Amino acid sequence: MKILITGGAGFIGSHLAELCLERGDEVYIIDDLSTGSMDNIRFLMDDERYRNRLFVTIDTILNHEVMLELTGTCDWVFHLAAAVGVRLILEKPLESIRINIQGTEKVLELCNKFKKKVLIASTSEVYGKHLHAPLVETDNIIYGPSSKFRWSYAASKLMDEFTALAYHRTHDLKVVITRLFNTVGPRQTGAYGMVIPRFVTQALHNEPITVYGDGTQTRTFTYVKDVAAALVGLMEREEAVGQVFNVGGTQEISIGELARRIVAMTGSSSTIDFIPYEKAFGRDFEDMQRRVPSIEKIHRLIGYTPKTDLDEILRRVIADMHQKKG
Repeated sequence: MKILITGGAGFIGSHLAELCLERGDEVYIIDDLSTGSMDNIRFLMDDERYRNRLFVTIDTILNHEVMLELTGTCDWVFHLAAAVGVRLILEKPLESIRINIQGTEKVLELCNKFKKKVLIASTSEVYGKHLHAPLVETDNIIYGPSSKFRWSYAASKLMDEFTALAYHRTHDLKVVITRLFNTVGPRQTGAYGMVIPRFVTQALHNEPITVYGDGTQTRTFTYVKDVAAALVGLMEREEAVGQVFNVGGTQEISIGELARRIVAMTGSSSTIDFIPYEKAFGRDFEDMQRRVPSIEKIHRLIGYTPKTDLDEILRRVIADMHQKKG
């Protein structure tokens, strides 16, 4: 199988590339390195086993000629390239909207041209301000006002979903949509607001751990290798075409408790500081108080259940970041 991964030098993309190479696939990566890094895939590029099966292009997915050739070459397309992270969205809202909407449209246009099966990686953010749990794929969407740019990411990813489903209904394009819930693991950076690597970095340096808000907001976290396996599993099933699937974990934890657990697991002397949202992000920010997925749909289809619990996720992230620190 020949597989194209947009954003393949990113955190999730690099793990997906690794899995596909281990499966024996031929992997093509395109990444502009705006949030990805060559460090994430260098070990794959240096591995003799993959020397003739891994091809990396450093460019934007908005480059029509490059994407035309790559899409035409491959059998499956995993579209992971996107502007990600709350801080990046707030700092560069126009650029983020452009790459998310125009980039996905470009991918879908070319996949339709060549009739290539494509997976669109969406996000749990599309659910918006729901307080109930678990969140089901058919739930209504609730956003804040357009003046709060925090919601521009969610709205742009929802537009990606609409566009993908429109291609499926209008042109019978084989599309699969996944809503990812807080994917974490080695190689993730805290630079764009990702909470676990940020907390672990602060704890390892015995710096104050900065919790935004009062810490009562809750999340679930999913190990990146579990996510990569789920993405491949969905692409293998024709029944997934034209469908939306949550991909997430099942252990709900408050962000305040997460900070305390990381302090305990690292043996850190860090204090925990609570920072008001407005001070951390400015006036354009609102948060989701709760974000817990229903994974019944994906479990019924491919038997997906997270294999890695939260404590094991934290142990692996801490070990990875401790090694890099040393």
